[in-house]
Amino acid sequence: QVQLAESGGGLVQPGQSLRLSCVASGSIFNFHVMGWYRQYPGKQRDLIASKARYGSPYYAESVKGRFIISRDHEKNTLYLQMNSLKVEDTAVYFCGGSRSSLEDASTISWGQGTQVLVGP
Repeated sequence: QVQLAESGGGLVQPGQSLRLSCVASGSIFNFHVMGWYRQYPGKQRDLIASKARYGSPYYAESVKGRFIISRDHEKNTLYLQMNSLKVEDTAVYFCGGSRSSLEDASTISWGQGTQVLVGP
């Protein structure tokens, strides 16, 4: 049983920052690639950032230059530093991990999600 647990969401004003964390447990292996997704109400879950064990991270255009994804492999933890937050960043943020590729949805393990609310 592999589990992912997100934390760090909350309510912030536009322009402020949050750091999300995702801890993987229940397995001795490290995911080859991990990513952050966000889901707006009534919409699909979209990948916004990902990081393989090696190589450069991926960022969706909507968050590029504002968000930073990082991994602590020893702690099996994924982070998302969210800067210059905007109202449109309001969503539920999910952590996902795959032993192969995030392009193969059948291989993804998911966290429970954490709510980010950006507003005045």
